[in-house]
Amino acid sequence: MLYAGCHLSVSKGYFDMVKTAKEIGANTFQFFTRNPRGGKAKETDLDDIKKFLAFAEANEFGKLVAHAPYTVNPCSSTEKTREFARMAVAEDLEKLNHLPGNYYNLHPGNHSGQGIAEGVSFIADMLNGILTTRHKTVVLLEGMSGKGSEIGGRFEELKMIIEKVELNDKIGVCLDTCHLNDAGYDIVNGLDGVLDEFDRIIGLSKLCAVHVNDSKNPFNSHKDRHEKIGDGHIGSEAILRIINHPKLRGRPFILETPNELDGYQKEIEFLRKGFTLT
Repeated sequence: MLYAGCHLSVSKGYFDMVKTAKEIGANTFQFFTRNPRGGKAKETDLDDIKKFLAFAEANEFGKLVAHAPYTVNPCSSTEKTREFARMAVAEDLEKLNHLPGNYYNLHPGNHSGQGIAEGVSFIADMLNGILTTRHKTVVLLEGMSGKGSEIGGRFEELKMIIEKVELNDKIGVCLDTCHLNDAGYDIVNGLDGVLDEFDRIIGLSKLCAVHVNDSKNPFNSHKDRHEKIGDGHIGSEAILRIINHPKLRGRPFILETPNELDGYQKEIEFLRKGFTLT
């Protein structure tokens, strides 16, 4: 089965969000846990979550991806910024215990000139100070495009973090097709090789979700600008090879393309028509 969806707004609640997903042909989706630029999270509505869980189960939805706000930077050189990251991630994971068995996507952050090793230590320390065995959500480190001082543009950097996280079953990876392309991983002409490299360095068992985006920028540009499927430098054929790759089957494929709902609906339909694995 193909689990395909897009990023949706949680402003009207989980039940509204899952109904919207169903209407546009999705059977998974992603949402921000709070305003993407920071701010306070909404209060938890347990009745809304109960209706959401029942609807998702009845309609065979796959695992969902909650996304941390962009302002979360656990490896910042500023203690105040790191403290906000710790508070936001801890609060988000507590709330996500009401939606057990899903994912929480986290950008590793920018080390701001401190160096990768120092940044990795800050990220791992934050996660080790938050994660406990009672958490029911797996935290996904997102692979990045390698721009500036951000961490996660290379598989080796993600591995460095993962190896430092004590509760190893609570940590995984989300790969983004745009980020891979922009970071210099040739998913257009060498997808098998990229996946083999990931498996050798980290292990495919840790690859839990995929962001499906085309790229406005050429290969190895280190920029990170998402484009609609087929309108960028990756192309629709390469995207279809990705969703059909047997080593990626069963993962949630989440669109983050510059679209409104009707555009997402068309892209989800395109992915479903091009999906050949059974």
